Amino acid sequence: MTTYLITVPGTFTTATGADARAELTRALRPADPHRTRMGSAEDLDVLTVNEDDTFTIRLTVEADSRSRAEQDARHLAESALRAAGLDADEAPLGPVVITGIDSGA
Repeated sequence: MTTYLITVPGTFTTATGADARAELTRALRPADPHRTRMGSAEDLDVLTVNEDDTFTIRLTVEADSRSRAEQDARHLAESALRAAGLDADEAPLGPVVITGIDSGA
């Protein structure tokens, strides 16, 4: 298995309060990039929200292929958004991007 660091961009289209953002961060915690050498070296936060309500989710995923890692990351991001009470219209996601790979070699 390979560890992938994946970035998922999105936009909050409705006002999202601190509680929803905190819940989103909690829901993403199991895939926090700080748990990897890549994430701790780069000091990557699992969730970054910009002033214009765009956001970036950074996740680590263990998978046997790039396509599987991308699918799993999108699923994790969508599940975390739902756990925070946000649907696909309130927080649409952009394309998933693999930003790091650690094969352990």
